[in-house]
Amino acid sequence: MASKHSEDAAGDTSYEKQSSGLMARIRTFKPKEVFTWQLARTLCMGQGLAVLICGTAVSSQYLATNFHVNTPMLQSFLNYTLLCTTYTTLLLCRTGDGNILQILKSRWWKYLLLGLVDVEANYAVVKAYQYTTLTSVQLLDCFVVPVLMILSWWILKIRYRPVHYAAVCACLLGVGAMVGADVLAGRDQGSTTNILLGDALVLLSASLYAVSNVCQEYTVKNRSREEFLGMVGLFGTIISTIQMVILERNEVAAIQWSWQVGLLFSGYALCMYALYSFMPIVMKLSSATSVNLSLLTADLFSLFCGIFLFEYNFSGLYLVSLVVILIGFITFNAVPTPTEGTDPTITSSSSSSSSICEGGFYDNPVANQSDITKQEVAVRITAEEEEEEKKKRRASGPSQSLGGRRDDEDVVAVGHSTKIVS
Repeated sequence: MASKHSEDAAGDTSYEKQSSGLMARIRTFKPKEVFTWQLARTLCMGQGLAVLICGTAVSSQYLATNFHVNTPMLQSFLNYTLLCTTYTTLLLCRTGDGNILQILKSRWWKYLLLGLVDVEANYAVVKAYQYTTLTSVQLLDCFVVPVLMILSWWILKIRYRPVHYAAVCACLLGVGAMVGADVLAGRDQGSTTNILLGDALVLLSASLYAVSNVCQEYTVKNRSREEFLGMVGLFGTIISTIQMVILERNEVAAIQWSWQVGLLFSGYALCMYALYSFMPIVMKLSSATSVNLSLLTADLFSLFCGIFLFEYNFSGLYLVSLVVILIGFITFNAVPTPTEGTDPTITSSSSSSSSICEGGFYDNPVANQSDITKQEVAVRITAEEEEEEKKKRRASGPSQSLGGRRDDEDVVAVGHSTKIVS
């Protein structure tokens, strides 16, 4: 009984310490240190990417509805050709390890697989619209986020905190509100010829996008943005050309070309080119998961454009969905995601909030300063001990240091290093 009472008392004490620690973190929480310019820039750039996806969706819908053009591989081919022309040519002009020949010698097969994954991810999601409904595509396309988190945990060694999972859930709830608004507005469009096949294609596309984005984050942060885009452009052009000739040669031949069709194709290609060019920049500032959370608003921007261009019905749930997704995105980026083997209290993040603790609040800055002071004192004590040891050796008799230096020179060097630390 006595041991049981002692365990209960220890549990109460531990709970009180946790509660007091949480209250201390709440009191020291500084919103200005969380909502920084870095976070604002990441948010704006992420929404800029969503607007570019909106541009591709609107141009594709115009091509399909007004001109009866359904050529996803031709559209992808134009994007990969632009990437190849720009970034692959840039790699050709480089020297050393960054040259395209050196890259192809060491890891050509990796980029071949990456190009195949990227091309098929784009093709599968467009093909899914022929078999399933718009609602299914919008809902199942969110599967990319949990797959990304799993791959990031496994490959990139990123460790998420409870607040990150809560933020992702908030974003997915926002998508659910958007889909609900579509159903209420009667926009559950699309084919129902083979819903099971269509849903499987969406899940396949989401998984392939997750693989592509994780590889992109790794390449951008460990090698270079130009290498990723140049290699994807090179192999994407080759693969999309072969696939277009096999699958879409009749559709391409049947296109009735006009300046409107050419303008829509150009608009789609430029939007995709800008999306591919700027996404690595945003990904380097944040992460692949963060970028995909920001892209969840792309469907909303497409709906807003459809209200004016295609006479869609407006619903207040669209605004609710936009606000919820943005709140989830901000929450996700406000808390750092440390990698395995790093101290989460000192790991820097994309939002520059490097001292956020496990609960999402800031640690006591006085404690961090105290740790730094302790380290400086330890260095000074070590230097002083070395000086005393050298004085004792000089008192006992002359001695020579390695390389012919006198002990006086060593003392000066120690004093100089101590000054730098302080």
